[in-house]
Amino acid sequence: MTASIWHRVAGLSGASAVALAAHGAHGFNPEDESMRKVFDNGNQFHLIHSAVIAAVPQMKRPNLHGAMFTVGTALFSGSCYATALTEDRRTSYLGSVPLAPIGGTTLILAWAALALLP
Repeated sequence: MTASIWHRVAGLSGASAVALAAHGAHGFNPEDESMRKVFDNGNQFHLIHSAVIAAVPQMKRPNLHGAMFTVGTALFSGSCYATALTEDRRTSYLGSVPLAPIGGTTLILAWAALALLP
């Protein structure tokens, strides 16, 4: 993929992260207040990794790192948003597979790959 593709992915990710942050700050009123922390945690990871995705074209293996950061962010943050917005922890599973830990592990591996791969 070209650099412009990764910049588009980063732009869409960043824009959606900011829009969701605005919703979290002004429109999200969960009955269970613990869900606010779940939402905010997902949003924090979403914002941070959107910026990382913008830097992907500068990385030695842009397609590998871009894919890992994008998939990890989507799984982790997406499952946090789904859990918080529905106030149902079951929505963060695909069948019996928990998505947040898979997304988080993918992000850890993406950072490790950035450090260890030539």
